[in-house]
Amino acid sequence: MQDDLIDRARTAVHERAELPGMSLMQHLEELRNRLIWSIGFLVVGFGGSWFLRKQLVAFIQKPLTDIGQRLTMTHPTDALNFEVKTAFVFGAILAGPFILYQVWLFISPGMYAHERRYVVPFMTATVGLFLGGAWFGYRYVLPGAMHVLIQDFGSPFQQMITIEEYTGFFLAVILGLGITFELPVLMFFLSLFGIVDGRFFLRHFRYAILAIFLIAAVVCPTPEPIGMCLFASPMLVLYFVGVGVAFLVHPERRKKKGLAV
Repeated sequence: MQDDLIDRARTAVHERAELPGMSLMQHLEELRNRLIWSIGFLVVGFGGSWFLRKQLVAFIQKPLTDIGQRLTMTHPTDALNFEVKTAFVFGAILAGPFILYQVWLFISPGMYAHERRYVVPFMTATVGLFLGGAWFGYRYVLPGAMHVLIQDFGSPFQQMITIEEYTGFFLAVILGLGITFELPVLMFFLSLFGIVDGRFFLRHFRYAILAIFLIAAVVCPTPEPIGMCLFASPMLVLYFVGVGVAFLVHPERRKKKGLAV
């Protein structure tokens, strides 16, 4: 099984190597241009978020303030750093679709013409899944974690939640779930390039389920199995969505439909 997977990867790399390529200097120049555009979009996103930083800071603190808690400063610059970091993170999220498009423009010369048609589905799925994972974390994971960790386990103790510690926890949950929800996109590319197919994912779904439940056990704020199952459910659905996508975009499937060149 492992040898078969390696052979498929080598075949996919060999076929792609036959595409018209660019010289090293052309690649470096293209990379420089894409980086400049990406940095520009990031600066614009940061500037827009900076004007809304007060509202964004209140938005981040809402899971905490809903249970009657406030963040604590331990250094005179904590509040300023918090606002700068908040503007940067939300600016990066706003600029994310434009930066992803720059990434697509950079890798598209190494793709076949029929593969470039996936740019719109790729952009929509990537941004939508990330925002869906982030919303799931903000709407369900963070409020549940604040209630269980602070009001239940932390009730016997004097509570002092610092800006730095809360910010790290917030970003770990939001970004972690946002990235986790990108699983179908990863499966899409592995299949599109012919490295694996839907049958491979189905044969190894037991390992995928194990990994999903391990992730759910880490991010779930409650120790009950029911809570862990609730958190694993959307990831299981996304995995099988990815299996369906893998069947549709694999090169063998496209050849049967006459889509390959």
